[in-house]
Amino acid sequence: MASGVIDSKLYRDLYTSEEMKATFSDESLLQKWLDAWVALAESEAEEGVIPHEAAVKIAEKGDYRHFDMKTIREGITDTTHPLIVQIREFTKIVGGDAAKYIHWGATTQDIMDTAVVLQMKEAVNILVKQLKTFLRTLLFHAREHEKTIMPGRTHGQHALPVTLGYKVAIWADEVGKHLERLDEGKKRFLTGSFHGAVGTLASLKEDGLAVQKRYCEKLGLRQPTITWHVQRDGFAEFSSTIAMVASTMGKIANEIINLQKSEIGEIEEGFKMGQVGSSTMPHKRNPMICEYVVGIARVVQKNAALGFESMIQEHERDMTFWTSEWSYIPQICMFTSSGIKQMQGVLDRWIIHKENMEKNIQLLQGLIVSENLMLALGKYIGRVEAHDIIYEVSMQAFGEKKPLIDAALDNSTIMTHFTEKEVKEHLDPKTYIGLCSELIERVEKKWAAW
Repeated sequence: MASGVIDSKLYRDLYTSEEMKATFSDESLLQKWLDAWVALAESEAEEGVIPHEAAVKIAEKGDYRHFDMKTIREGITDTTHPLIVQIREFTKIVGGDAAKYIHWGATTQDIMDTAVVLQMKEAVNILVKQLKTFLRTLLFHAREHEKTIMPGRTHGQHALPVTLGYKVAIWADEVGKHLERLDEGKKRFLTGSFHGAVGTLASLKEDGLAVQKRYCEKLGLRQPTITWHVQRDGFAEFSSTIAMVASTMGKIANEIINLQKSEIGEIEEGFKMGQVGSSTMPHKRNPMICEYVVGIARVVQKNAALGFESMIQEHERDMTFWTSEWSYIPQICMFTSSGIKQMQGVLDRWIIHKENMEKNIQLLQGLIVSENLMLALGKYIGRVEAHDIIYEVSMQAFGEKKPLIDAALDNSTIMTHFTEKEVKEHLDPKTYIGLCSELIERVEKKWAAW
């Protein structure tokens, strides 16, 4: 029986990807505990702390398939301890003298934290793969729609003309920075944990740091400078980055929702026969995938905040927030992976209504390029006076619902400096898209290698 959308047989395809779900499965978690124990035993054997034969036997049995999930689940409930039953079961499975060297010198949090970091390592690889594909898609659309002119909007109102390619290039640049963040952050949040009871490595004495170094290297993790049992900034940074990725997906989705409004109709998330927007209104073509993604982003944002709360720790160990990481980190990774997957599908099949973009850019009958006429006039009479004059004729055109050019041609100051042809040229939206093409090229140049 499923207890949430991630485990639901009905909803899970909307809220996670199978690859990410597998990363945070019980089987994966158990295997990563075992991977940590095996790496620890091998490192200790190489440093002469435990017998080499013991490490070999521990490694031979370091496969989750030797374990019974029901026994572990019931043992965790009975003991209220998150790891002791696994240690006992692993001891039974290995058997003999070798078994007594399992978990040698470690504390529970070492193994638990390392397992979470190993899951994060897999999650980052999945997210990076998804984001690279998504970035390439965005760069393609940015170039494809480099000249597709549309209204630029600020404060919900028409501002100046832009191109769809320019809008998409902004999204692409943001995604590229997330890839940078994930890559740069690895050296901080993909860190192994082997510190002992209070983090001093007292259990291994002078061999502690050498074992720790080998342990981290075997797991492909960074060796910490000092214990991070109560130093949770790495998880906070990771969570923050994941939340930013989810937020970008939510922002793109929200923009498409707005541009799909009936009154705007410039972009649709995609449609195929059989797709239903409403159970009661047969005509509806709702941006429902984008709505799912916005909802997912909000959940990730709220859950990721636990990363900051978890930084407030007590003394040398504090399990009160430590346990929350086992819940929110898998959730934000799975939800974010789903958000990228959903938006990849949207961008692969979205519908661009160029005719509506062209129609909408004329809605204000030339007012969308009032700045162009103002700056041209400002060269003759100064910017401030030019602003006042164009403001007056713009408000006149707006109030009388007539084209700006008509009001402009009736203004003696404007016509003192321009011909009718020049006024028309200044009020042509296609001549005032700024450096859209150059900016798209800059984004493409910066991120094409990714």
